[in-house]
Amino acid sequence: MVRMVLRKQVRRSVTLPAQVAKQIEGIAKRRRLSDNRVLVELIEEGIEVHKQKERAFFHLAERFRAANDSAEVKRLGDELGRFVFGE
Repeated sequence: MVRMVLRKQVRRSVTLPAQVAKQIEGIAKRRRLSDNRVLVELIEEGIEVHKQKERAFFHLAERFRAANDSAEVKRLGDELGRFVFGE
């Protein structure tokens, strides 16, 4: 017996810039999916990327705190600065 996991769904209304909406429609058409399905997939992927960046930041911060060598501290500090403020 195949067991399906039912997830509660919440309806949201969002306003997209016209260019983004066109891109969503293009992706949906090429992949033969609904616009809604494409939006859900893109949001889920974006959330996962956000989580990965967060984990990378905390890993880098931990390495910075644990570093003893002044050159390493400077390099990791510079890297943290780029992470936070961009290049």
